Amino acid sequence: MEKAEPAVILLVEDDPGDQKLVRVSLINQGSSSRLFVVANGEEALDFLYRHGRYDEETPRPCLILLDLRMPGMGGIEFLRRVKNDENLKMIPVIVLSSSDSEQDILDSYRLHASGYIGKPMDAHEFRRVMKEIEQYWLVICKLPGSRQIGN
Repeated sequence: MEKAEPAVILLVEDDPGDQKLVRVSLINQGSSSRLFVVANGEEALDFLYRHGRYDEETPRPCLILLDLRMPGMGGIEFLRRVKNDENLKMIPVIVLSSSDSEQDILDSYRLHASGYIGKPMDAHEFRRVMKEIEQYWLVICKLPGSRQIGN
């Protein structure tokens, strides 16, 4: 079944190289998803709450890809805030991190992350992981539409 409109993905990632890998991976697999990129938790909350340069025309993401280690508000604090907000907590948040720390993994799941994926270091493997994320979360899974997610 095809979606009526492209899925919206919010990438919360400070590393320009990883931002590019995600963007290129989606383009190379012919994804119709719309990718929005912010560099830290504060910018992500501005995007979600439509503050600053974002307004009512800013689409609500149906999936968030989240790095943990960022300047300013990091991934754990961002995850805590999103999952404590009635209007945002249904959005799946996938942690995509280079951290193998058991504590980071536990903290992420305790805060209701939908998944925790270690960032592959190899570009080919990174593209494969991105393809599988999109296939699972945007094709196989049924996600609530933006109207059901506190729009």
